[in-house]
Amino acid sequence: MKAPIALALDVSSIDLAVKFTNLLASEVEMFKIGLQTYLRDGNDGFKRIKEAAKESKIFLDLKLHDIPQTVSNAISSLKLLQPDIITVHALGGSEMLRSAVAAAGDIEVAAVTVLTSLRIDDVKTFSHMQIEDLVLNLSEQAISAGCSTIVCSPLEVVSIRKAFGNKVKLIVPGVRIPSDLINDQARVATPAQTISDGADVLVIGRPILQAIDPVTQVHSIKKSLSVGI
Repeated sequence: MKAPIALALDVSSIDLAVKFTNLLASEVEMFKIGLQTYLRDGNDGFKRIKEAAKESKIFLDLKLHDIPQTVSNAISSLKLLQPDIITVHALGGSEMLRSAVAAAGDIEVAAVTVLTSLRIDDVKTFSHMQIEDLVLNLSEQAISAGCSTIVCSPLEVVSIRKAFGNKVKLIVPGVRIPSDLINDQARVATPAQTISDGADVLVIGRPILQAIDPVTQVHSIKKSLSVGI
């Protein structure tokens, strides 16, 4: 069984992205193509990664956030690439989310709640809510609009599971192995804790990409999910 990891292919070239994809296609559940890679390498780069990924899923993480018609049109364009998952910002509102789901068809629409880089002082600039309450409100809005997947930090996983049970998939960035630096993430947890709390897929990049042996690192993370850290 593959590790429940979305490997974030935020690397310096498409050749390196394809190299990591070939290396780990039999090890991880999905590969995440974000803004850095997609804007640099475009559709051709996406297709190279998708071919190398073999049976692993492709998670296209562009965090679309615009007026409903623009997001709908963007997703209609991206459907030609046949990603398995596309992200939109839950802050775009109910109408935008419904338009995204309608345009996506069989593609999973994942609603991004509050970025893992944001702290409470950041959130206060646009919301009076605590981060956990804001994430729950955004999740409820996204689920009501038809989104099948929520993207949240590790710190909100328990609350979302308690509120919505297993009717939604949780993809969780901000996952760090104990020896790793936090880098630009603020709300983080270990892989074992995050899965134990109820996450379905862990978004992990640098701890694997920068490892001396990425395959061994994936095996180590996968083992930790059953034995704890």
